[in-house]
Amino acid sequence: MNVALLLSYDGTRFSGWQVQDNAPSVQAALEEAAFAAFGARARMTGSGRTDAGVHAAGQVASFPLDGVRIAPERVADALNARLPPDVRVLQSCAAPEGFDACRAAKRKTYRYFVYFSRREQPLLERYAVRAGEPFDPELARAAADLVEGEHDFAAFSSTGSSVKTTVRTVYSVSLTSPSVFPGGPRTLAVDVCGNGFLYNMVRILAGAILDCAAGKLPPERLREALCGGGRELLGKTMPARGLTLLSVDYGFPLFGGTNL
Repeated sequence: MNVALLLSYDGTRFSGWQVQDNAPSVQAALEEAAFAAFGARARMTGSGRTDAGVHAAGQVASFPLDGVRIAPERVADALNARLPPDVRVLQSCAAPEGFDACRAAKRKTYRYFVYFSRREQPLLERYAVRAGEPFDPELARAAADLVEGEHDFAAFSSTGSSVKTTVRTVYSVSLTSPSVFPGGPRTLAVDVCGNGFLYNMVRILAGAILDCAAGKLPPERLREALCGGGRELLGKTMPARGLTLLSVDYGFPLFGGTNL
């Protein structure tokens, strides 16, 4: 049986998704829970490798589970009973034969979350990044419009990436200001949906939009960066804690009628 998992986790204490020597990872936590629950070693395949400190609300993983008599929807409960509290399986189901959570992904959506405040807000610091004023919404929207589409995003990737091409398609960039609690600070959620992302791409992209909104990054330089320009054209990589993987789209309803 091939099983798919819909996952949520707080990435604060993890070195990322992928198993690493001498560092806790989400993948290792899941594989250890699966061994404890089912007595067999199984390799978990994630839809993507979230980096150290990055969170997930809708990560997807798949793994083979053979020789175990359990309904696929109960796999979630079996794993949750053995997982640490900062990792949870929200849903589990039988996946199509040959389904691979990474290779089958069509598009992914990430959110970068920012709040504007003179002082740190303890209720936000774990999942958002504090930014200062000024912030011009019209300049931010203009920058987001430039980013949408197919571009060479070489300037939006940190060193250490070994990909065949840096061309990616960003289907949409939405900018919203969700309210987190009454009287809370102004917020900005940058939701980016694309067919794939380079190393640190969304964090650099969010920083570029903020710099444009603050008048620190001219539109001409952003256009140059989107044509395969160098990393030096853009500002710093934003901190990992503000980034969350929201959802993964496979082109068909994998979990109970939801197209995640």
